[in-house]
Amino acid sequence: MKILLKKTGVILGCLVVCMASLSGCSEDAPQKENPAVRYMIARPESVLLTTELPGRVSALMVSEVRPQVGGIIQTRLFEEGSDVKAGQVLYQIDPALFQATYNNAKAELSKAQANVVAARLLAERYAKIVDINAVSKQEYDDAVAAYGQAKGSVEAARQALETARINLGYTRITAPVSGRIGRSFVTPGALVTQNQPDPLSTIQQLKHVYVDVTQSSSELLKLRRAFAHGQLQSSGQTAAKVRLVLEDGSPYAKSASVAEGGSEPEWIEGNLEFSDVTIEQSTGVVNVRATFENPEKILLPGMYVRAVIEEGVRENAILVPQKTVTRDTKGRTLVHVLNKSQPAAFVAEAAKTALGESEFYVDTRYVTVDRDFRGQWLLMDGLQDGDRVLVDGLQKARPGQVVSGVVLDAGKASSASEEQNG
Repeated sequence: MKILLKKTGVILGCLVVCMASLSGCSEDAPQKENPAVRYMIARPESVLLTTELPGRVSALMVSEVRPQVGGIIQTRLFEEGSDVKAGQVLYQIDPALFQATYNNAKAELSKAQANVVAARLLAERYAKIVDINAVSKQEYDDAVAAYGQAKGSVEAARQALETARINLGYTRITAPVSGRIGRSFVTPGALVTQNQPDPLSTIQQLKHVYVDVTQSSSELLKLRRAFAHGQLQSSGQTAAKVRLVLEDGSPYAKSASVAEGGSEPEWIEGNLEFSDVTIEQSTGVVNVRATFENPEKILLPGMYVRAVIEEGVRENAILVPQKTVTRDTKGRTLVHVLNKSQPAAFVAEAAKTALGESEFYVDTRYVTVDRDFRGQWLLMDGLQDGDRVLVDGLQKARPGQVVSGVVLDAGKASSASEEQNG
């Protein structure tokens, strides 16, 4: 019996020692640390908003060269693809027939002028003797009428001569405008006719060109409302500026600035001229036209480009990295913010008595996203100046939780967004 009591005492003593040991281990265990996150400070800024639209280049002026008289082409007097000036002779039509017509009209004029002299003298002679009844009144009237007809014949012959001269001049087909001429559709020896439907060649002015782009009617209405409500401000007193991105992705800029590389190219900017007054029913788009200088003839008619059009300046805009914006189960966009006060939805939970300088509560804030702006989201509402937006560590934090935050400057936040998008 004594031996049994001794064994029982030993067991109880061991249990007491173990419980004490476990109690000591529990008291010495470290407290769980708050998740570490990084956040940015939302700051409003002015941003220049742009829209990139597809477009096509067209010539400022297009003139089709056509003959105004018929005949055989004798000579072509220009090089295809060269620059020509207004009035420069391009083709020579065989002038023989028109020269003969001109000479005949000239002879008819001389004949009519001779007839008018005889008619005038006769009328003057009858005028002197009609009063003494040497000639009848009817003969005098006939002489006066014949003189008038002779003068009319002179005028008709003069106009016929002018017509013959013009037609003779039309045998020299000249350039109606200055510009760059394309290929010739006829060769010497070809027969051309007056008012033929097919042109002999085409001249296009390329010193300045049009760029026609299309914009959806919904985007146009949105842009106008933004200006009407003061959300956008005009970026200048002059017409809106437009830049171009060429088919290969290079900027439309002065060649010297592009060749240098590294630095910002010297863009050749165009002016937005007008928007069409009619919307295409099948596509729902409206045509917008801009004009560009084309000193190096880089832009050619029919070329596909992307036009970057300045919409205006948005004041007090807030930009956040794209990865900070998420959606809830209802599809609404939101961001996570850090506050010193406990979120209203979690007031029932035990609040921490005092937060450290770098400790914050996690909360959600619903926002409205406008568009992508250089790899960041442009927000229309939902955030204010000074709000702390959670950037990194979102997977470790939940609303209502206390976290330890480290602030990021704007440059680092932007870099983080670019890395995320890349």
